[in-house]
Amino acid sequence: MTNGCSGRPKATILPGSMTTAEIAAARPEPLPAPGADRIADARARMEATGQWHDRQNMGRRWGIGCVALEITQRCNLDCTLCYLSDHSEAVKDIPLEEVFRRIDAIRAHYGPDTDIQITGGDPTLRDRAELVAIVRYARAAGLSPSLFTNGIRATRDMLEELAANGLVDVAFHVDMTQERKGYPDEASLNAVRREYIDRARGLPISVFFNTTVYDGNFAQIPGVAEFFVQHADVVRLASFQLQADTGRGTVRARQQPITIDTVAGQLRAGARAPINFDTPIAGHDECNRYALTVVADGHVHDLMDDPKVLATAFEVMHDAKFDRRHRAKTVATLIGRYLARPRALARTLPWAARKLLGMSGDLWRAGGRANKLTFFLHNFMDAENLCRQRIGACVFMVQTAEGPISMCLHNAKRDSFILQPLRVGAGEAAQWWDPLSGGLRDKAEETSAPTLTKKTARGRRRLEINHGASR
Repeated sequence: MTNGCSGRPKATILPGSMTTAEIAAARPEPLPAPGADRIADARARMEATGQWHDRQNMGRRWGIGCVALEITQRCNLDCTLCYLSDHSEAVKDIPLEEVFRRIDAIRAHYGPDTDIQITGGDPTLRDRAELVAIVRYARAAGLSPSLFTNGIRATRDMLEELAANGLVDVAFHVDMTQERKGYPDEASLNAVRREYIDRARGLPISVFFNTTVYDGNFAQIPGVAEFFVQHADVVRLASFQLQADTGRGTVRARQQPITIDTVAGQLRAGARAPINFDTPIAGHDECNRYALTVVADGHVHDLMDDPKVLATAFEVMHDAKFDRRHRAKTVATLIGRYLARPRALARTLPWAARKLLGMSGDLWRAGGRANKLTFFLHNFMDAENLCRQRIGACVFMVQTAEGPISMCLHNAKRDSFILQPLRVGAGEAAQWWDPLSGGLRDKAEETSAPTLTKKTARGRRRLEINHGASR
């Protein structure tokens, strides 16, 4: 299912892409009417964009994939493929009151159990007491909070405190685009990954890793995948995000044929298994793919190799709630669901028997231990080539002051959101928070783009400033 909006290197605006005027006019989604069925709404979006079929999760299991909650625009790294804007570093952290209001809005928009990514910038740069309060508030609101961080400040002690206050997952971003000193390639960065794994080991949270795939590390991706297979006892999900020309980074359009299919091939090479990325779909098939596997004795076994079994699983699990922090509870929920549906169980048992037989040697050598490892692919779009259909089928939203909006669309017009004055308080006592000074004022005056300095500038603008200073 293609529509002329594929993620190939661009020379001109691709057919089906939004115009500059459309991007400028696009606004976040308003709150749904009371009692609205978000699952049905999600299905309607998939049908409208040609993405509804028996392999689609969106509109079947959930009304949205996840919602990013950016609690700071600051970061302690300067990635060559950063999605933040040139002005992000000049913006103050939004007030805690506004963060809580956005959490409430996510709950009102998508309902309980929504996955919420607490991110930035890097969220660990926020005051620690406030970060803990944000996680606690999100969990109390019935949401599933994850911490998305580069890991530099995410100490064991911090992770323990966040877990105690309701954190469900931690996602560490580690790759060569971050230009960490002393780590020239992905293989050397495995030392950082091991350190982060050890920090989280044994805590009641799921551990994810994010890796940006770009021209500079495409050939090294098999080794990264192999590392995650070797550490599947702790790592639950390995997400790979494809290079996109957006934000303040210095690396722009892809020069190599980096696509969902080619990256999937690199992951198969690293996993040394014919894992299937074509069966389950989350949203648009040009945006997201994933593979669910089990690792036993270092060998990878695909759990999504039979479309009929997968369709049965969708039927059984369409409204199931899983607690990712507790593996035993997840397994118990899974078993209970099938036992309550004898026909579905009968359709699944022959496949399960074949799968167990094929794994028997690995399970024997592993002492019966096996670990789930999910590989996820996310194909972000270039800021100037936003496909209308892909935006319409988006499963990855960002919560703004006005409501949720597609991540790719948000990144294409980030300044219009982060430089927006925010209303604080209610009634006659309400004031407006200034994103550049962090102060309050009586009127909602438009905020002009800040003058960049060496301290606040990043990416391409930083290079221009440094180049001018050296002349």
